[in-house]
Amino acid sequence: MSETMEATVRNGVPVDQLFGTINVVKSQRELAAFQFRASNQWVNGTHSRTMIEDFTGAGGVQQHGTEFVLDADHPAVLCGEDNGPSPVEYLLHALATCLTAGIANVAAARGIELTSVESRIEGDMDLQGILGLSDEVRNGYQAMRISFVVEGDAPAEQLEAIVAQSQARSAVFDVITNQVPVSIDVATK
Repeated sequence: MSETMEATVRNGVPVDQLFGTINVVKSQRELAAFQFRASNQWVNGTHSRTMIEDFTGAGGVQQHGTEFVLDADHPAVLCGEDNGPSPVEYLLHALATCLTAGIANVAAARGIELTSVESRIEGDMDLQGILGLSDEVRNGYQAMRISFVVEGDAPAEQLEAIVAQSQARSAVFDVITNQVPVSIDVATK
């Protein structure tokens, strides 16, 4: 790796590109409008398969460099065949990975070298709502907890501030903690 690359890549984040993107979007706000897409198909029972599609953003259609296919199912105890994580487990994954990516980006932008970022996330759910046994129990998580252990070349207060900044800017944290309008259309054949 060249000396220039070492100076501009921190925690695997291309710092110059990160600030370049921020500056371009600052001057052309319309580039910030993104739309992500996926299509899903039922396989059998509680098993379905999602294909992550191209997305629009940065002024055009963007392609992923890899084809992403994600299977979801329920565990056997919930009438599934365990062909993949359950949808609510994907939500835990989404939150943990969004916050972790943010930690890496914020640390890189602040000139902090990380040596380790680990987390454990848990979500509490009472299935009485989903099973139709109680209208007083919500269908989703009642509570979620995530704990981070962050190591790097900065004092504890700075590492804690990086996690707080990641939380403040996390798209998935925002989706989970703020009501997002969702519309559903149905076509029958």
